[in-house]
Amino acid sequence: MPTETADRDSRTALVTGATSGIGRALTERLAAAGLTVGLVGRDRQRAQAARDEIAHATGNDRVEFLVGDLADMSSVRDLARVAGQIYPTLDILVNCAGVYTRSRTVTRDGFETMFATNVLGPFLLTDLLLPNLRAAGSARILVVSAPSTTKLDFDDLQSERRFRSLSAFGASKAADLLFTFELARRIDGSGVTANAVHPGLVRTSLMRDAPAPLRWAIRPFTRPVDVAVKSIVPLVLDPEFVSDSGLFYHKGRAIDPPLYTRDPDTAGRLWDACAALTGV
Repeated sequence: MPTETADRDSRTALVTGATSGIGRALTERLAAAGLTVGLVGRDRQRAQAARDEIAHATGNDRVEFLVGDLADMSSVRDLARVAGQIYPTLDILVNCAGVYTRSRTVTRDGFETMFATNVLGPFLLTDLLLPNLRAAGSARILVVSAPSTTKLDFDDLQSERRFRSLSAFGASKAADLLFTFELARRIDGSGVTANAVHPGLVRTSLMRDAPAPLRWAIRPFTRPVDVAVKSIVPLVLDPEFVSDSGLFYHKGRAIDPPLYTRDPDTAGRLWDACAALTGV
């Protein structure tokens, strides 16, 4: 039998990467809190299954699944169009989708897969949904990232000259922070806030392709998904965080991000590069 859902909440949320891991757990928490939630996944069957399971578990039938592949810019545009129609006003956008690849692969657009999925996709989706977020009057954007100290090589953003998987992944996470802080500066005063969150080392399938010694080394330090998500939910729901913007959170409190990611010149340069690559 489904559990009893919380009283209906008038807010709407869209969560990417929501068929597994942190995105899935967060979507269920938001549905249990009574929100209308859009669950984004790149595989239609998995997204439908996740939607049905969450609706059953929470008793909330206002959970929709939307198909979108953050690695494919055409798919991102289709996702934004559909989401924009379903949710004319959007209160919460969580960019949670992420990928790690051990070898260099490219998307149908010709972008390196991690840079496309972890950086360009969220950049484009957020830009396209900003009108819907502004229409809510008060809205929150949350980007799931990590305190990466890897610096971007602007002469080789696609890792064409040299590809090292962990460095490329780290660069994409640093780029997420740069993007978030620059976004917060650009939308200041609009009623929309933008923050990043570091969930810590979590037991998900994200790093399943990482070298075995690395997986074994970090395993003892990982946390269950539900534990990690417990401290993320308040960032998008609780009144105490409603006006915070341009911050980086871990375990429910603001922490200092790597100094490099706070550089506005670097952030502006990344923004211009992403805009050019996505056609924004």
